[in-house]
Parts: sequence; structure tokens; C-alpha cells
Amino acid sequence: MADTPSQHLFSAVLARVHAACAALAAEGNWLAGTDFSRVVVEPPRDASHGDMATNAAMVLAKEAKAKPRDLADKIAEKLRADDLITSVDVAGPGFINLTLKPSAWTDELREVLREGAAYGKSAVGASEKVNVEYVSANPTGPMHVGHCRGAVFGDALCSLLQFSGFDVTREYYINDAGAQVDVLARSAFLRYREALGEDIGAIPEGLYPGDYLKPVGEALAKQYGDKLTAMGEGAWLPVVRDKAIAMMMDEIKGDLAALNIKHDVFFSERSLIENGNNKVAETIDNLRNKGDIYEGRLPPPKGAPVEDYEDRVQTLFRATAFGDDVDRPLIKSDGSYTYFASDIANHRNKFERGFANLVDVFGADHGGYIKRMQAAVKAVTNGKATLDVKVVQLVRLLRNGEQVRMSKRSGDFVTLREVVDEVGSDAVRFMMLFRKNDATLDFDLAKVLEQSKDNPVFYVQYGHARGHSIFKNAREVIPDLPEEDGARRAFLAGAPLEKLSEPVELDLLKRLALFPRMAEAAAMAHEPHRIAFYLYDLASEFHALWTKGRDLPHLRFIINDDAEITRARLAMVQGVVSVLASGLAVLGVHAPTEMR
Repeated sequence: MADTPSQHLFSAVLARVHAACAALAAEGNWLAGTDFSRVVVEPPRDASHGDMATNAAMVLAKEAKAKPRDLADKIAEKLRADDLITSVDVAGPGFINLTLKPSAWTDELREVLREGAAYGKSAVGASEKVNVEYVSANPTGPMHVGHCRGAVFGDALCSLLQFSGFDVTREYYINDAGAQVDVLARSAFLRYREALGEDIGAIPEGLYPGDYLKPVGEALAKQYGDKLTAMGEGAWLPVVRDKAIAMMMDEIKGDLAALNIKHDVFFSERSLIENGNNKVAETIDNLRNKGDIYEGRLPPPKGAPVEDYEDRVQTLFRATAFGDDVDRPLIKSDGSYTYFASDIANHRNKFERGFANLVDVFGADHGGYIKRMQAAVKAVTNGKATLDVKVVQLVRLLRNGEQVRMSKRSGDFVTLREVVDEVGSDAVRFMMLFRKNDATLDFDLAKVLEQSKDNPVFYVQYGHARGHSIFKNAREVIPDLPEEDGARRAFLAGAPLEKLSEPVELDLLKRLALFPRMAEAAAMAHEPHRIAFYLYDLASEFHALWTKGRDLPHLRFIINDDAEITRARLAMVQGVVSVLASGLAVLGVHAPTEMR
């Protein structure tokens, strides 16, 4: 496997477009230091227009002091002399469409064979440190299917960023301060009394009713006997709270492990306040010294009530100075910090730990929190850090189209573990990514187990398995075809790839060549769903070509009396297998060599 990402085909063509523009700039005395970064090379919207298109003339016309169409004609003239390009056409107001020689695509296939699973990797991240905070569910119970989507999205985003050359830290922020964990403690104390033999009756309103707290009560009874019952709440609550949080976090980590998700850092909210080192107070003082905090009243909210509104003089963060709609309170009327105050300190702490590139993955109910957090990050880092917030929308859990609502164990929701146990980690991970994060997702427990084109995870994994089945069958024609991936790639790299001349074959090669550019763009946009969409399209094209071979024997991957064309087509199959495996690995999904 190649460790260093090489320049992929779209990058290579972009470099040639830049060179053509630079030559024109030198000839025409353009403004010094003309910025070519806005010039892109991408697939045209209509495939009949060519293989690639560039906006070079459109974005550089001002610097060239020329009309876009006239500049496009000059750029086209330069590019027509390029040995990689068959034809160049200027369209509309100045778009330039390029058609490449077939050898460009077969040469790119050799790159796939050379790099294997490293194909598509990029150095665009330049080892920049990125902190991605995701899941961060309150440690008050097992993870539910809604948490699941955020967990999978965050983990796949981290893998995608690493694939593109970023230095990524996966972080879980434990909300172990505040009222909710006190409610958890009181709920666990009730189960502790139950474990001691007391009839606790119905769980009171406001406490957590799920059976998942029974083991916490039993553990407390085993550890303390009946000693806690003789204490007042002020004494037993911190003891029970710490035990309950620790056991809930162990369960959450187990749930995440079932999805092959592991965080690098579990950061405690309580640690910002305790141990004689109050980071929240320190952060508030820092902002106050800069004039970003003041004492004042908030105007009454318009429309829907605001949860943190209080009609009193209070400590306010001047969020409107940094792009928010309203200034935000930091201290409650009882003197405790708001969640927002702790969140500001948390993000300042990340910046102090060396992260200027921050990503937060929020649940569907936190959309209104985005502006205030981005304002806070601007304030505490003096604009030196950026925060991108990705909101993961709700998941509707279905079974054969009927909504599934309840879990016996949790009391009022279906747990993540129940879903993973029923359909498997691969189905959960792929399907949670097979829709853009900000769109509601319908997850049908029956549909994801179907073996059909309508089940995307099956269809993509089947594409990888089908490739290996073709290799197995091909050994009747090419008995020395290696079984090991690296050896097989090296063997097939010597195939006469110029024989891949059928339009459907070239279309498949073009799809393969799109992977590096697509992966890089997905990483920069923080959109891992693009990988899932691409893999489904690649698998669909591969399956379609296999199906055509049943009706048109000359298109079959294995031609019994022609070892040369068979080797060339096996090289193409290897390209598909490598890219499917690489993309599935980014998503955290297995690439099986056979399907049962």
C-alpha cells in the first residue's frame, strides 16, 4: 500500500488548467499575484458535454481584463495542446468543457491498483489538528436510536477527515454537572432502596423510570449495604450520583463499542468547575475584562418563550457583538452557571489545548444553540478558532413501515443496543449515513435486512463480494491470479488496460477516478454522506455492467478464450473492489468477500 497520497486525475487536470492560466497571465501582464484558488475542475452536470469542466475564465476575467468568453477561448487554445486532452469546447458565457483521452482513465486505474486502499487519500488537511465533539449524550441512561445517528455521523466524519490528512481528536463531553444528573442520582437511590427489599411502588413523576437503573441500585446495595439510608440527601446524593454516572458511562461506552466507535477523550463538564480550578469563572472573568460581559436585563422574547429568559438584572454575554440574535445569560438566579457558561469554558479549553478547528455534532433539538456557540468561540479565541456545527436530525424507527416507539428496558424509547443487536453494526452505520445529516431519516428494521437493490448497504457490500467471486471464477482462465490483495493488484497492474475501450467500461473507470476528488470535497464540507452516496452509485454501475454481460457475452468480465481481455477486466474489477473497500472503511462498514 502506498503511504503518500499521489495526485489524482482531477488534481492533475486542475494543475494543467492553472498552468495554462499562468502562461496567459505572464503573456498578458495580469495583476501580480493573481489568485487561482477559485478555479475548479469538476465533472460537468451533463455528461454529454465532456469529462470535466472548469470555471477558470468566469472567475479570472476581471484579473485578465477580458470578457469571460474571450478569455475562455484563449485558455481553450492553450489546453488543446495538452497531450492528456482530446478536445476542448467553450460553452455559454465562458465555461470550458474538456474531453480526455481514454488512456487518462486507464492510467488512473493503474493508480488505483498501485495504491489500493490508500487511493483517494489526500494531504489537503496538512496535519491540521481538528477536534470533533460528538454524541455527548447526558449520562442519564442508555443511548437511544437518536444518539445513534449522531454517533455514527461523528465517527464517520472523523475517519473522513483523517483520510484527507487532518490530525483528528474524537471527543465526548460528559454532561455530569447540573440538575439532570441529580435527578439521575435520586432515581438510582430509589432503585437502591428497591434492591434492599423495599417496595418502592410506581416511579414518581420527574424521575427516570427505566429498568436500566436497577443494576445501579443493586451495585450500591452490594457496596454500601443499608448505610446510605441513614444519611441525608446532601450526604448520599454525591455518592450515588458518582456511582450512577460511572455505570451509565460504562454502558454508553459499551453501546458505542457495539458500533465500533471509540473516543480519544472523555471530557468531564464537572472538571471545569471542581478541584479548585474553576475554568468557568476564569472564562467569565476573561470575557468581562475584554468588555464582552455586562450586567443587564434581556427584553422579553418575541414569539415562542426562551428557556433561559428571566426578567431580572443578570450576567450577560454580549453574543450579539459576535453574530448572535440576542445576548445570553451565564448565571442563573440561584447562582449556578447556565449550561451555556460551561460550554463556553469547554470550547475555550479546547482552544488552549491547541485546537483552532472545532466541529460539534448537535442533536435535532439544539439547532437554536448554534449561533450562540459560534459567537462564544469567536469571543474566547479572539476570532482565531472556527466552529462548524452539524445538526443531526431525528430518526424515525420503523418495522415494515410501522413506527416502533417503545422499549421494555428503557421505558419510553428504543435503545441503540437493541437496534444494533437486531440488524448489525454495518446496516446501522451505513443507513445512518445514507441521508444528509440535516434531513429526517426513516430507518426500517425490516428493509435493512433485505437482500435487494433497495437495501443500499446490502447492494454496496454485495458489490465488493461479487468482485471477489469474479476473481475466484477467473482462476479457471488465469490460474496464477493471486489471492492476496497486494499481490493481485501488482499482478493486474501489468494487464493490457488499453483493451478497456467499451463505453460502459470507460464510464466505470470515470466513476472510479471521481473518488479522490469526491472524498476530499466531502471532508472539507464535513459531509460523510457523500461517501455513502458515491459507493452506492459505484456499486450500481458495477452490478449493471455485470448484468449486461449476461445478455452480451462480449462484455463479460471473464472471456474463456481470451486471457488478455480477461486480465484487463479483472484489473477494472480490482479497481472497483479497492475503492469500495476504501470507502466502506471510511464509513466504518465491513467489506465482505462473500455474502451468505
